Amino acid sequence: MAKTHHGAGRVPRLLARLLLRALPTVVGVVVLIYFFLRLVPGDAADAIAADAGAATSAGMEALRARLGLDQSLITQFGQYVWGLLHLDLGQSVRYNAPVIDLIWQRLPDTVLLMVTAMTIAVALGIVMGMTMARFAGRLPDRLLSVLALVFYSVPGFWIGLMLIVVFSVQLGWLPSGGSGPIGRAGQGWAGVLVKPRYLLLPSVSLGLFYLSIYARLTRASMLEQAGQDYVRTALAKGLSPRKVMFRHVLRNALLPVTTMVGMHVGAMLGGAVVVETVYNWPGLGKLSFEAILSRDFNVLMAILLLSSFLVIAANVMVDLVHGWLDPRIQET
Repeated sequence: MAKTHHGAGRVPRLLARLLLRALPTVVGVVVLIYFFLRLVPGDAADAIAADAGAATSAGMEALRARLGLDQSLITQFGQYVWGLLHLDLGQSVRYNAPVIDLIWQRLPDTVLLMVTAMTIAVALGIVMGMTMARFAGRLPDRLLSVLALVFYSVPGFWIGLMLIVVFSVQLGWLPSGGSGPIGRAGQGWAGVLVKPRYLLLPSVSLGLFYLSIYARLTRASMLEQAGQDYVRTALAKGLSPRKVMFRHVLRNALLPVTTMVGMHVGAMLGGAVVVETVYNWPGLGKLSFEAILSRDFNVLMAILLLSSFLVIAANVMVDLVHGWLDPRIQET
């Protein structure tokens, strides 16, 4: 019983150590993102003047003073950090609304899209990789390798457009855009039940690129693990090849796959910008695209910070999964 308590106590200690290591990364991310964004030519006042069509010098100065853009960069950064410590992400210039409200409105749709896309990519990628490893050098392996290469090479926006042409325009099976029906049809349980029809095409478009990576990585890892001494020992002891494959080979082969999943969280949010634009999906990706066009740095800063925190959280989760897959990692 004492051994069980000792093992259970390793996870909180590992989690605390990982979070402590992530703290300097969080500080560095805030500083770098803020000052790098200020290197971009133009500001919110320029975007507002461009939308208006004309502006006088006096009007521009008054506008910058109202937005706080006439202050020094260090002063603006200090005010932003002070607000950040109080969970105040500032005001959106484009929408004239608190940034945190905009984030909370768009976040659920983006999280749903990313989780669905990542689930499709990981699940199908591992199955494809296992099949390729099982038939290495034979026809199934070659066909799936070509398919994975196509998914990896073709741009995501082109795949999205082709899926719309086939499944929306030609076959009429799935909607071509949006996150749900408009009006009463999108409310209540009716809206929840119809949501997967709107989610399927954008999540597949977003996940196919990563599916190809996980398939190739799973194949390479399983072939490498299959040649290890412990596999030959397990087979010599009489364990069935299926049990060795799933209990030993696959478990060790998943370590590099889970590492790549943690690295791809931020990249997937970046890819969501294109996918959400193609499918008119009302998420953070589309919001960030609009923020770039309007120089709405508060919104863009919040989205970039959120994506960075998601990457940090994903890597912490990956380290915990590694500790479960290989308990020796918890000792280091």
